[in-house]
Amino acid sequence: MIVVKIGGAEGIGPEQACDDVAELVRSGEHVVVVHGGSHETNTLSERLGVQPRFITSPSGHTSRYTDEQAIDIFQMACGRLNARIVRLLRERVVDAVGLSGMDGGLWTAKRKAAIRAVEDGVTTIIRDDHSGTIESVDARMIEALINAGRTPVLCPPAIGRDYEPINVDADRAAAQTAGAIDADTLVILSNVPGLLRSFPDESSLIPSLARAELDSAIEVAQGRMKRKVLAAGEALDAGVGRVILADARREHPIRHALEGQGTVLS
Repeated sequence: MIVVKIGGAEGIGPEQACDDVAELVRSGEHVVVVHGGSHETNTLSERLGVQPRFITSPSGHTSRYTDEQAIDIFQMACGRLNARIVRLLRERVVDAVGLSGMDGGLWTAKRKAAIRAVEDGVTTIIRDDHSGTIESVDARMIEALINAGRTPVLCPPAIGRDYEPINVDADRAAAQTAGAIDADTLVILSNVPGLLRSFPDESSLIPSLARAELDSAIEVAQGRMKRKVLAAGEALDAGVGRVILADARREHPIRHALEGQGTVLS
């Protein structure tokens, strides 16, 4: 079982990843696709005249500020991208089924009561953000789809305790999904070759890491790569055999990742 997280950053199209998913499915492999919607949300926000906002935590993690208006746009954007990926896979004769984390309570999450953000060196408290962390994954739903010969395509938002949409990090959602269904491998695709020791120098790629090295690796990671390294650690802790941080920009990105090209964490 393989879980593939397709990145939502600018410059990453899902077509090449979908080619590889189709190839894996034809070979008899079970694949679950997870995607975010970062760039899609930014684009839709700008079309609607709403400026996207981001916040940085004291630990250096950057995330989207998701107020009431932003969560509505986020849902629309993720839904649009989900439908596009399902279409691409079905064009490749893959029986894909698209679901958000809200559907059937697939991903249940706890909304953060408050978050700390650093702006211009000042730490502030934000209380109207609709973000949170996944508490549970309905593995039985995913396994039922797989056993029926379907390929699940999953995306945020998750559903909260009060049945509200919750913006959850798609990398960490993929990690928890991989752990819940006992996946052998999690592939996280992004717009860099993997974890770089000296970002943005792509020749500084770190080819492999052990679980014990991840805490120090988070210090090396820049921007959203911090979340991907954090997600990798969570997947390994949940029993996933290996996590590969790989380049979505190349042809056959998943095939090359499974051959060990990228940063392999185990």
